[in-house]
Amino acid sequence: MRTTEVFEYLKKHGQLLDLEIAAATGISLDEVRSSLSALSAQGDISRCSVTSYTNGKPVEGFQCRIAGYIPRPAPGRKPGANPKG
Repeated sequence: MRTTEVFEYLKKHGQLLDLEIAAATGISLDEVRSSLSALSAQGDISRCSVTSYTNGKPVEGFQCRIAGYIPRPAPGRKPGANPKG
């Protein structure tokens, strides 16, 4: 199992689908899914099931991200922010 490689890829690239991880790393989809299951059981990642549709056909997968990770706010002004002055 390539759990460490999958974890490091998620750490570097953020929230991804299992299909995207498999395509980018060259690891088989079955191996990626078993690695994600192990990481989820350890509490290292957050994982949820998603269904997307390609040409009208449902495609089941997992969307994953590092557990406890909160992205930094985007730079620039925020909606509703009052300028100082």
